[in-house]
Amino acid sequence: MRLLVVEDDSTIREFLVRALAEGGFRVDACSEGRDAERLALEGVHDAMVVDLTLPDMDGLDLIGRLRSQGVSAPVLILSARRSVDERILGLERGGDDYLTKPFAVAEVLARLRALLRRSTPGQQEATRLRVADLELDLIRREARRDGLELQLTQQEFALLEYLCRNAGRVVTRAMVLDHVWKMRIDTSTNIVDVHIHRLRNKVDRESARPLIRTMRGVGYVLKD
Repeated sequence: MRLLVVEDDSTIREFLVRALAEGGFRVDACSEGRDAERLALEGVHDAMVVDLTLPDMDGLDLIGRLRSQGVSAPVLILSARRSVDERILGLERGGDDYLTKPFAVAEVLARLRALLRRSTPGQQEATRLRVADLELDLIRREARRDGLELQLTQQEFALLEYLCRNAGRVVTRAMVLDHVWKMRIDTSTNIVDVHIHRLRNKVDRESARPLIRTMRGVGYVLKD
């Protein structure tokens, strides 16, 4: 699941990004409403966390603008505005849940997961991914191939998870940089190739059936 965090306080923003990432989410973050609007309109986020006091616009105006443009991802409002009237206004203006500051990370995670469950009725968030004899446990952050545990770094696991979620589809270097490393500009870096090489040595080295394939000049694909 991919989240968008909109918070102008850098300390809170960085704390949220770290905590949500540790909770298993992919996180994009920004501090201003206009940047948030641009990112949200890409349509890749499953939910958003929005502070109401932004430097360039009120958070409620941001939510209203997004709703008017068809963005339907659920929004958890985080705000120091604590009165009942303000909370009601936040929900009436397009928010799906409202949490006042200061907050507990555990409650933020629980509310986000509840919002995500409600936005995909009848579905549960996957805790395991499987492609052929490769299995990822997203809770324990463990990977196994043919029953044998793979010793992966945190970044290698994130890369393998992204490939598994897109199994059978070619992903470009730019897509990997965006989703795994959160890099949107420097596509000339060889960081993806280096990590793919290391990952392939761990995932495919002991198997007669390689799963990670290079599509020359295009990108990579994980498939049986």
